[in-house]
Amino acid sequence: MTRTGPVMASQGQARGHPSGMVVLDVAIPLRRHVARVAPWFGPAFVAAIAYVDPGNFATNFTGGATLGYTLVWVVVAANVMAMLIQSLSAKLGLVTGRDLAELCRDNLPRPVSRLLWAQAELVAMATDLAEIIGGALALNLLVGVPLPAGGLITCVVAFALLRLHQRGVRRFEAAIAGLLGVILLGFVYDTLRAGTDAAAVAGGLAPSFGGPDGVVLATGILGATVMPHVIYLHSALATSRAPAAADPAVRRRAVRWQRADTLLALGVAGLINLVMLTIAARLFFGTDTADTESLAGIHAGMAAVLDHPAALAFAVALLASGFASSSVGTFAGQVVMQGFIGRSIPLTLRRLLTMAPAMAVLVAGADPTAALVWSQVLLSFGVPFALAPLVWLTARRQIMGEHRNHPATTGVAAAVAVLIIALNALLVARSV
Repeated sequence: MTRTGPVMASQGQARGHPSGMVVLDVAIPLRRHVARVAPWFGPAFVAAIAYVDPGNFATNFTGGATLGYTLVWVVVAANVMAMLIQSLSAKLGLVTGRDLAELCRDNLPRPVSRLLWAQAELVAMATDLAEIIGGALALNLLVGVPLPAGGLITCVVAFALLRLHQRGVRRFEAAIAGLLGVILLGFVYDTLRAGTDAAAVAGGLAPSFGGPDGVVLATGILGATVMPHVIYLHSALATSRAPAAADPAVRRRAVRWQRADTLLALGVAGLINLVMLTIAARLFFGTDTADTESLAGIHAGMAAVLDHPAALAFAVALLASGFASSSVGTFAGQVVMQGFIGRSIPLTLRRLLTMAPAMAVLVAGADPTAALVWSQVLLSFGVPFALAPLVWLTARRQIMGEHRNHPATTGVAAAVAVLIIALNALLVARSV
């Protein structure tokens, strides 16, 4: 008789098998592993919603419908950049227990810190412009709600989601992750209906702009993907895990798990972005389908080329994006103000202030899709102002200790900042 059966049974991890053999039950250690790892996951899923906000819908669908697969490489590159940037932001908050805005206030000259705060507030308004317009447009497409009324409804729902955060950060994270899931499912369905062209997607990985319009759209895609306000936010979200990572050994594991959290969440967001562009390229590029440079036209085109369920999935995904990203944007605004100047204002007042530009656009009857695209171009100009201090702080031993950036990481992150600045400069040069 072997000792295998008794030993396994004594460990309390064995169960009977119909054949009489003793089988190791892996469910218990698996559950324990999940329970140990799960608390570190969540912040990146809140950050990820900003990478699939209505601005992404506008830039990706417009890019695909206008230039086909030409800008696939921009979507892929932007999401790889986002993974690096958000991982640094999360590490900063987890290791220091403080967010990026707070550390900027403490480690930069006061005039520089105030300048960063002022531009960050402008970025927050541009962010809300995209998110409120997106939610309003989705409600209009789904049930015919007038755009101004849809903007108000989006603001109310976003405010309700923010209230969840006051009941506990995990509830807020779960709600936002659920809405991210709705967006993913919507585009999984549309992809199955539209089909894919793998060869064309692979061809789009070769860098090209396809003309002056491609530069504007590429900058918009970059601004819609690498979001400056969420660079600040992710560090603040990660601070909720900092007390549990006080022990150095635990902190080292926590840094690895937050990196996994970021890669998973941003991987989902990147897939959604890529699918947006490829669906538009496959269905509308080079066709005579009308008005495919607007989201309303995309919605109508999907109903005509595919079917009404496909158009419904698109509109529901857009609505989930507008609701979730608007609440995340307002939360980020609070983080920015509290961190840079040590003050905050009531959420209701902030909601009213940041919604004003979006409501003005909706009431004025401006083209909502054009407003979305140009708001994302504006956001791309804000990225270096958040990225430069993030790279500098995470490279400092005095701030990060043993978790400071490897020189290669700092070099790559600095190159990303230079690339974004160069793309912005190219846009300005071609616009004058």
